[in-house]
Amino acid sequence: MKLFLIIGIVAFVSLNSVNAQDCEGIVRTCEDLLKKDTKGKDFISDGQVYTAFLDREKAEFKTTFFGGTTYRIAASGGSKENYIIFTIKDPDGNILFSNRNYKNSPYWDFNVKESLPVTIETEFDLDLKVSGCAVMLIGFRK
Repeated sequence: MKLFLIIGIVAFVSLNSVNAQDCEGIVRTCEDLLKKDTKGKDFISDGQVYTAFLDREKAEFKTTFFGGTTYRIAASGGSKENYIIFTIKDPDGNILFSNRNYKNSPYWDFNVKESLPVTIETEFDLDLKVSGCAVMLIGFRK
């Protein structure tokens, strides 16, 4: 009985280690997406790494976008083909933007005129992937 318990614990730790390593690689992919806009300027990360292990579900992240700022949201599920759908909603739940309407673009740039608290939902495009590590970064420049 103890042997089965030990094997189970080792398997659990090993799987979590593999998931953490997979997520780290996806973070690097998102960091690359924050580099250089069309004017040759990098976006500065907000310092947060928004990560979730999804299995046919959505993750929600809350943040505030500040007026007069240009933002880039970068998201990845670990492939060159983007599996991640991100949707930005205002406090009333109105959709302000979704990359679903743009072939799941891995990043999107936008300007905010006035400060606004938002909720960003991330999910996998279930036609392409159903579970795994989803990573999102938010960058800004003035």
